[in-house]
Amino acid sequence: MTKLYNKTSEKLKRQRLRREMTKAEKRLWEKIKNRQLENCKFRRQYSVAEFVIDFYSPEIKLALEVDGDSHFQEGAVEYDAKRQEFIESARINFLRFTNDNVYHNLDGVLDVIVDGIKSLRTLGVLPPPAPPC
Repeated sequence: MTKLYNKTSEKLKRQRLRREMTKAEKRLWEKIKNRQLENCKFRRQYSVAEFVIDFYSPEIKLALEVDGDSHFQEGAVEYDAKRQEFIESARINFLRFTNDNVYHNLDGVLDVIVDGIKSLRTLGVLPPPAPPC
């Protein structure tokens, strides 16, 4: 069986993207890392085949993408649609936000992510978080 996730051939690209995160990605990462949202673990710059996702929770198969200016250039919209279609064909759920969403409505973005986590848990993908100690 062919390896689909975090392929070795994509390792250098993932490392470079982690080093060169955009300000919006960094801002969102600060709010979702270390299981801060609903005790859900997210990874940065996770690859599915040749495509790299900004943030991914393998436990519930949830991808988060933060779109900056480069995503709206000629050809990028089509590429993103193809990429998202492929990722969704691997049964990965996809949430997409713009940089502006993250900069000007971070609480709203986090609410959408929490709703997505809760929805996926309701489907039985991941157990609810442990109660606080």
